[in-house]
Amino acid sequence: MPVADLAASFQEAIVDVLAVKTVAAARFFETREILLAGGVAANRALRERLASEVGTIPGAMLRVPALAFCTDNAAMVAAAGYFSLRRGAQSGWELDVASRLPIGGMIS
Repeated sequence: MPVADLAASFQEAIVDVLAVKTVAAARFFETREILLAGGVAANRALRERLASEVGTIPGAMLRVPALAFCTDNAAMVAAAGYFSLRRGAQSGWELDVASRLPIGGMIS
């Protein structure tokens, strides 16, 4: 299987799961507004599938920001790391993953 086909199949599977679970949750909680945001909101296939699926819920609306506003924080984290490294800060292999670490003072 060509890599492009594999990638397309992988994307289709993820879009399917996200759309089905989002719509199921919206129906369960009787939600009338669904927001697609963050980096994943830039995915055209997901935008189209969610728009189609949300259209099956009477009175529901899908809100999706313009592509320019669909970013994740990877660039911000990389910039914080760059400036921290420039100051000479380094961590060893014992550093663990923590999504809520403060970055205050990292950028100088």
